[in-house]
Amino acid sequence: MKPISGAPLLTVSSPPHFHCGRSIKGDNLQMTVALLPAVAFAVWHFGIEAARVLALGPAVAIMAEALSLRVMNRPPEADNYSALLCGLMFSFLLSASSPWWLVAVGSAASVIAGKMIFGGLGANPLCPPLVGWAICRISWPDYMDFDLTMLSSELTYPLSQIKNFGLDFISTHSTENLLMGFQLGGVGAAQVGAVLAGGLFLIARRQIRPEIPLSFLVGVTFTALIYNFADPQTYAGPMIHLLSGSTIFGAFFLATDGASSPVGRVPMIVFGATAGVMTMIIRIYGMYPDGVPFAILLANLITPLFEKIRPKPFGGKQRIYFERQS
Repeated sequence: MKPISGAPLLTVSSPPHFHCGRSIKGDNLQMTVALLPAVAFAVWHFGIEAARVLALGPAVAIMAEALSLRVMNRPPEADNYSALLCGLMFSFLLSASSPWWLVAVGSAASVIAGKMIFGGLGANPLCPPLVGWAICRISWPDYMDFDLTMLSSELTYPLSQIKNFGLDFISTHSTENLLMGFQLGGVGAAQVGAVLAGGLFLIARRQIRPEIPLSFLVGVTFTALIYNFADPQTYAGPMIHLLSGSTIFGAFFLATDGASSPVGRVPMIVFGATAGVMTMIIRIYGMYPDGVPFAILLANLITPLFEKIRPKPFGGKQRIYFERQS
């Protein structure tokens, strides 16, 4: 028999041989699309100032990533939309009247200090937008204060009112107004109804798993209920805590960051519940009205320990694993 000449009929390559069709670019694009309703509501409420903040943050993040990759002698990665998403999520946490230099410094810090310094995409132990937020919050607290920077607005910041004046000053905040974004807070995070719709869209599209968001919200609700039951005249009920501040935004978009959150089902649940409980602890006992960013950062630091909960051996069943251990 003569040998087959020309190109081989079959080519054997290394596994895996099946691709689910998902990509980093596609995931980031869908995350960005999920945030667009909140962007529209933010511009509706705060006008051109909101558009300025929400446009400058992603632009600076893209440039910061390009500069970092050039220094690292790596090809550009702007086409995967990770820097755009990082800058947009950081901008969601700022007030509409934030000065341009604060947006630029925080967005650059989110990319450089939050992601690139650890090696780039997928290597960050902390949620990058929260790293930039924490740097700005500690360095320039007055510019990050919603009450001080939005004095010209008729809207109020519910969490600040609770902490400074008690429950008598939050009676004007109805559930409908909070869902529609009639409150101060992060320019995008305050658009609670639109952010919630975007989060449910991501779950429906299976871009994020529901364990972290649901356990986060349960942690906030359960802790708020305990304090409200102990002293209803001092501590607000769970509804105001769920629909104000960055609770919904943190649950669906910040806590679910793939690189800084656990991957197992039980670790995810413990991670989300821990972040939710710490959010309420910071709100009640801390100096910051909204404890979501710091709570998620603290939970990120404990993620390696969460990953050790109920480890499942590769190729084996959990029940068999524990039988062998015993």
